[in-house]
Amino acid sequence: MDQHEFRLFALDASRGFGTRVAERLGIALASHEEREFEGGEHKARPLVNVRGRDVYVVQSLDGDETASANDKLCRLLFFIGALKDASAGKVTAVVPYLCYSRKDRKTQPRDPVITRYVAQLFEAVGTDRVVAFDVHNIAAFQNAFRCPTDHLEALGLFADHFKSRLPSGDVVVLSPDIGGMKRAEALREALARATGRVISIGFMEKQRIRGEVTGEALFAEVAGRSVVIIDDMISSGTTIARAARACRKQGAARIYVGATHGAFTAKANETLADLALEQIAVTDSIACSELAAGPVRDKLVTLDSSGLFAEAIRRIHEGGSLAELLAVP
Repeated sequence: MDQHEFRLFALDASRGFGTRVAERLGIALASHEEREFEGGEHKARPLVNVRGRDVYVVQSLDGDETASANDKLCRLLFFIGALKDASAGKVTAVVPYLCYSRKDRKTQPRDPVITRYVAQLFEAVGTDRVVAFDVHNIAAFQNAFRCPTDHLEALGLFADHFKSRLPSGDVVVLSPDIGGMKRAEALREALARATGRVISIGFMEKQRIRGEVTGEALFAEVAGRSVVIIDDMISSGTTIARAARACRKQGAARIYVGATHGAFTAKANETLADLALEQIAVTDSIACSELAAGPVRDKLVTLDSSGLFAEAIRRIHEGGSLAELLAVP
C-alpha cells in the first residue's frame, strides 16, 4: 500500500462540493454508502479500504429543506466513527460551514456554549483534525477544540472578485458591526494593494438584545463613494439591510455586499429585495436553496472555494504551509 495515498470522501449532502474539490486534486471521490432506516435513523460506511490511510471527509453543516444542521452533524460524526473503526490512520473533517459557531459564548445567565459542545462531539468519535471556513469567532473556534484545527478564509476570493469590479472613485469597506472590523480591515488592505488606490474603512453600530437588532449610527464617510459591506454570513439579511439603508441615507453611490456563507432564510427574499444593491457575492460553502427567483437571486454571485479547499487538503497531507496559501498578495 502507498502510505502517501489519501482518501477523500464527501457525504451525500455535500457531494457536489466534494466532487469539485476532488477534481481540483485530480482524484476521484472515495466510494461510500448511506442508508436510511425507519424513524429517521441512518448509517454510513466507506466502501473502500481505509486502513492506515489519511482520510478527509467533506460535509457542510448547514440546515436546508432536506436535512437539519443537527442531522448533517450526526451523519458526519457517525461516518468519522465508522472510519476510525475501520482503522483509518488519521481522519480530517473538512467543514465548509460549521454549525453552531455563532453560539460561542454565554450571552445570558445559564446560556450554553454550543461551539464547545460540538468540538467535544468531534473529539469523542476520534476526529484527528478539523478544517473550517470563516467561522464567526476564530479565537473561540481554536480554543474549543483540543485536536488540531485549520481555519481557511475567503479574503483572497473576495479581493480577487471585487478588485476588478469597483468603479473609479473613492471606496469604503464597511463592517456591519464593530466585531467584524478585523475582517473589513483585511479586505481593505488587500483591495488597496491590488488596486493601488486609497480605500477607507468604517463600521455600523449594532446591538442585539433578545434577538432584536438595534443601532443606527454609521461610522464612515460614504457620500458619493462605492461601499463594500463585508460579513461572515447572511441569513435573514437584516444586518446587511440596516447597513445598506444607512449608507444610502448618507449618499453612497454604489453598494456591494460580500459574505462567506450565504445561509439565506426565506425572509431574506423580502428583506433584501428593495435594497439598491449592485451585487451580493457569497461563496459556495452553503447552497442558497431558500432564495427564490427574483431581485435578490438576480444580484447573487457565487464564488468557487473548491480550489482553496483542495489546496489546503494537499498542503495538510504533504506538510505544506497554509499560511502561505492564505496570504493575499
